[in-house]
Amino acid sequence: MTANDTPTGRQPAATYDSAFLRACRREPVPHTPVWFMRQAGRSLPEYRKVREGIPMLESCMRPELVTEITLQPVRRHDVDAAIFFSDIVVPLKAIGLDLDIKPGVGPVVEQPVRTRADLARLRDLTPEDVSYVTEAIGLLTRELGPTPLIGFAGAPFTLASYLVEGGPSRTYENAKAMMYGDPELWADLLDRLADITAAFLKVQIEAGASAVQLFDSWAGALAPADYRASVLPASAKVFDAVAGYGVPRIHFGVGTGELLGLMGEAGADVVGVDWRVPLDEAARRVGPGKALQGNLDPTVLFTDKNTVGAKAQEVLDAAAGLEGHVFNLGHGVMPHTDPDALTRLVEYVHTHSAR
Repeated sequence: MTANDTPTGRQPAATYDSAFLRACRREPVPHTPVWFMRQAGRSLPEYRKVREGIPMLESCMRPELVTEITLQPVRRHDVDAAIFFSDIVVPLKAIGLDLDIKPGVGPVVEQPVRTRADLARLRDLTPEDVSYVTEAIGLLTRELGPTPLIGFAGAPFTLASYLVEGGPSRTYENAKAMMYGDPELWADLLDRLADITAAFLKVQIEAGASAVQLFDSWAGALAPADYRASVLPASAKVFDAVAGYGVPRIHFGVGTGELLGLMGEAGADVVGVDWRVPLDEAARRVGPGKALQGNLDPTVLFTDKNTVGAKAQEVLDAAAGLEGHVFNLGHGVMPHTDPDALTRLVEYVHTHSAR
């Protein structure tokens, strides 16, 4: 091991000792680290400029473009971590599924997965399927220096919801009907998606990602008993598959206040919390041994500077007794957010949390 290696030998010491990774490991930090879900996206005019005329999925497959978009919020906001620019359906597209991301709609699947025969279309993901991801992360880690890069993937339940419904849904009627009515098919579908998701995260970690986040965006639609029986095993399989790499594993979902303990139980080192549950209460629900991430309501950023500061302070105060805290929004940055409000928020958190 050289002086530039971490104890795991996977990243430079400066990255390993960054405020973000230290907070994830529940170690002392010089200030509370900050990053934002969807920080690389439509809220930035520079993002809209470089993406102009390029479809979403195509933009995820261009390493130089991915690198530029991922770096934009780091340059502008001075956030403590970068989030890899991609989309949760990228690995599904990479294995040959006929799907697209339609503007104003979201992912749309040409042939929904509804029967056991449909499972045959979900083949294993190989590193060669997403070579553009490996290339982009190699470019990024050279540019980011000591700033950690977060890799990410969609969780099996959320991916299954898109596949079974054929697109976004408010009710998840087809997905939940399969979960209740054909639990064996449902379990096999989520198990297959867990393998694909784990392979996608492994590619990112092996290319240089310093942490990974599993987005279970729609898990809040489930009752705790259903989550434990029908979703947790697949999410746990994903987290178990990457445990040996020693990188922090973050788990986030929307409307998951009743599931926070179970989401931590699935294997996360850091549990993301949306704005509906104060962080001190979230810590009680999650239990000891986990860091928390969150959880300013994204709509607060549409108010004045003083209100944003006051609301940010409420989050910091609620997090004062936590073992580890990464400041984030309770969901992604909204498209019409003023980028300067995000920059000021980062400065506020850094200044008012300095140890």
